[in-house]
Amino acid sequence: MILQAVPPTPPTPPGPEFDPNLLFMSDGGPPILLLIVIAALAAGVIILWPIMRAFGRRLEGKAGGDPALRGEVEQLQMKLGEVDALHTRVAELEERVDFTERLLAQAQPPGRIGIPTEGSGR
Repeated sequence: MILQAVPPTPPTPPGPEFDPNLLFMSDGGPPILLLIVIAALAAGVIILWPIMRAFGRRLEGKAGGDPALRGEVEQLQMKLGEVDALHTRVAELEERVDFTERLLAQAQPPGRIGIPTEGSGR
């Protein structure tokens, strides 16, 4: 029997390398990949620009806001101070009313109210 040697398989040839010029050149029109990248960058800038400006203002401490809103907040704080003062005054009045009610609720002899006694000097 004769053995035939099988010739080794030749190595596969390398494929064509990626050519970056193909991205920028096409069949007469602009390449679609370039248009997608430019559109994505433009959309990102349009969407993120106001957000980044607000974030920058917040970091700088300039995000004070509307002066009318600030005036309204100050006015509300003044009213809150007045309410606190009134709350204190009402608490004092409640204590006085409680004291007066306790005095009136005490059992007093009928002769002591409004009638001077003989030993009082009148």
